[in-house]
Amino acid sequence: MSEAGAAEVPARILLVEDSETQALELRLLLEAHGFAVERCASAETALDHLNRSQPDLVVADYHLPGMNGDELIRQMRLSLRTRALPVLMLTGGSGGERQGLESGADAYLPKSADRDLMILRIRALLRERRPAGDGEGPGAAAFRRGRVLVIDGSATYRTFLAGVMGQDGHHVASVDGPEAALAALDAAAADRAFDCVTVDLLGHAYDGLALCRAISQRRSGQAAGAGFHLVGIAGSDPAKDFLVEAYAAGADDVVSKTDAEVLALRVRGFVRRRLLEEDDRRIAGQFGERERAVERARAEAEAAEARAGLADALERANRDLADANRQLTEAQSKLVQAAKMASLGELVAGIAHEINNPLAFILAHQGTVERLLGELPGAAPEAATRAIDKARQRVGSMRMGLTRIQDLVLNLRKFSRLDEGERALVNVPEAIETVLALIQHKLGERIAVERSFTGRAEIHCTPALLNQVVMNILGNAADAMPEGGTIRITTQSNPELDEIRISDTGPGIPDTLREKIFEPFFTTKPVGSGTGLGLAIAYSVVQAHSGSLTVETAPGGGACFVIGIPRQASSA
Repeated sequence: MSEAGAAEVPARILLVEDSETQALELRLLLEAHGFAVERCASAETALDHLNRSQPDLVVADYHLPGMNGDELIRQMRLSLRTRALPVLMLTGGSGGERQGLESGADAYLPKSADRDLMILRIRALLRERRPAGDGEGPGAAAFRRGRVLVIDGSATYRTFLAGVMGQDGHHVASVDGPEAALAALDAAAADRAFDCVTVDLLGHAYDGLALCRAISQRRSGQAAGAGFHLVGIAGSDPAKDFLVEAYAAGADDVVSKTDAEVLALRVRGFVRRRLLEEDDRRIAGQFGERERAVERARAEAEAAEARAGLADALERANRDLADANRQLTEAQSKLVQAAKMASLGELVAGIAHEINNPLAFILAHQGTVERLLGELPGAAPEAATRAIDKARQRVGSMRMGLTRIQDLVLNLRKFSRLDEGERALVNVPEAIETVLALIQHKLGERIAVERSFTGRAEIHCTPALLNQVVMNILGNAADAMPEGGTIRITTQSNPELDEIRISDTGPGIPDTLREKIFEPFFTTKPVGSGTGLGLAIAYSVVQAHSGSLTVETAPGGGACFVIGIPRQASSA
């Protein structure tokens, strides 16, 4: 992966860590530096993940439940799909570097390592990775020896390193300074390019960091991953500032000069991965065309099958869509009716009180009438006439009470009808007055209602538009003014729109809540005092008329709900 490519698409890192705390810390660290991180808690789940998706780099803990980190890496190296994937191994213990590197890891870091150095190490591993399909063609050799260039001012140390790395079968060339090193790099043919270059960063005969930068420039023009691995050799315990300078100069790794065995292990790991990548490209080149031909044939067969089944699939999709639409319509109708019944339940107490008053009055007069009728047989003519007149007056009062009860029952029946999903011509003032009569107990004497019906008297809509929507808005307005106030209801019409405006003198609705009040189950009332469905259902009913339901600030500072119904909806 090139650095330019990493800036465009975040490098994908698979983190294998069983500790939730450490996994969270590492994830936050990596994501803060621009990496995309996926985490697995065990080696087994990591292998399953690698079967589905291949990241750009794996960071694995050595100590894992079940399969350990070193065994995970061995399994990865046995698979053609993952054997060249860069792996950074972490461990909280000591002495695990040999096991980690020998199992196939490309780099090793203790968990206590400085976090900046960890990021630098990861970036170096990603910089080394070569994209699949880049490099040698099908005719490349399946096996070859690694090529290493050793740069050190000490002839003794050069000979020592050449012997250590030669034991792994590498071709080792050694030079003593910058001029010879750059000449060797320039002279190397494409098929004889070095896989790894080691530089003594603390050499007395030359500036090691400057040489490191010059060598890094030699590979900057090459394709991503095509260049060599650049290893800096430093003292036994290099300081963090020096390590930062070394990585900035282009070093992919920094190793202590006193630990040649670790250096050999790291060079071995990189060369092994480099050879595996070349082998991958060779195999891909040999079988790629065949796979592409198979894929083309499979794609053509799938396309033919898809075309053959397209008509059936389209028919099934239309049928499923019709079923879903029917179920949605039924669910919406049930939800509206449920909310309506909830509103009726709230009204029951008030209506019962409204009915109880005239009923008590009727029962009292009924007793009086019975008593007067019982006195008639033995009464004098004048007394009998007075008793009949008094009974007639009581019967008239009883009729008034019964008429009041009848009106309440009729209004309640109008509101609770189940066939309100059908559109019809609805008398707007009459429907609003019906709603006001039903919630009169909620308004009482403390809330005055002002009416101005200047719009069309009749509109083509479902009765639920005026029953349910107006009821919910008026009920909310009454709840918002516990100390009393005024509700204003106005209607107006123009050639395109019929509009109902309901405003109150309550506290109003804050701007931060105006986008939420129409959401289902959102309510500002105390728990148990509201379902949060009233305005949501009102909004859906208005939308079913292709209309709009908005809230504004009333002139007096309260809330003003505006119901707009387009004229063209009347023809629907």
